[in-house]
Amino acid sequence: MIVTVTPNPSLDRTYEVPSLERGQVVRATGERMDPGGKGVNVSRAVAAAGRRTVAVLPLGGAPGALVADLLDAQGIDVAPVPVAGATRSNIALAEADGVLTKINAPGPELSSEEQELLLETVRRQSRGADWIACCGSLPRGLAPSWYADLVARAHEAGVRIALDTSGPALLEALRERPDLVKPNAAELAEAVGRSLATVGDAVKAAEELRGLGARTVLASLGADGQLLVDGAGAWFGSARVDAVRSNVGAGDSSLAGFLIAGGTGPEALALAVAHGAAAVQLPGSLMPTPADLDPAAVTVTADVPVDRALTEPVT
Repeated sequence: MIVTVTPNPSLDRTYEVPSLERGQVVRATGERMDPGGKGVNVSRAVAAAGRRTVAVLPLGGAPGALVADLLDAQGIDVAPVPVAGATRSNIALAEADGVLTKINAPGPELSSEEQELLLETVRRQSRGADWIACCGSLPRGLAPSWYADLVARAHEAGVRIALDTSGPALLEALRERPDLVKPNAAELAEAVGRSLATVGDAVKAAEELRGLGARTVLASLGADGQLLVDGAGAWFGSARVDAVRSNVGAGDSSLAGFLIAGGTGPEALALAVAHGAAAVQLPGSLMPTPADLDPAAVTVTADVPVDRALTEPVT
């Protein structure tokens, strides 16, 4: 069972529009509502794979109630933490040519009592869990050290914890030695304070994060693949993708695949790559089911192509 923690969830409204013209009335041709947030997406991917997951998240107001209903409809156990402020509502405008414009609200500010209740709810729900996955940015009111506190509490309870965040929150949490961190290329570059031009640069950056406290680093390198670095070595995984339809939630799907497979070693990397490749070939933020996976399209090797230039170098 995998517990996810999303400190700043959202109700995501997506409108399909022919084109976006500033200052004009734009008539949508389609719309949908989804529960949003990186941890929420991990739970959705775990549930789509037929595994049990519990989503812990602060919820408030009518948007929060809708998020809970949407998750419940997808077979996800919800452990809500009531908060005074309303859950944020995000808007995405999807144009016919594939351009996506997103407007993300800041979300409510959590009081000290709500913050502690969130931590306590995670503690209660994580009994017997295989992993806790903490994902996304922190809402207003939470200090960058909040994730570090959560990692420390998880380890005191004997539960493994995966962290997908960035900036000061990531750096603060590293001192508590999270079992897994999952940056993308930009977050990896930000964490080490230098640009990444090759796969080898990403390997060195991942090793640096391990030196700062991360036990395992699973790095998403976009179209180039994924990199796994732990105490046993480094592996590189990639997959054949016929057509990219949407990369929304692909990294979250990859993390779900990695944790479903046990969260360690090249076999878990292979399932992470398979989940990520399947997700980008699905529309919107749909999460792949086992039927969508194509393990034969995945390659994992310990012969990491360190000299390969990244398709999208990070400066």
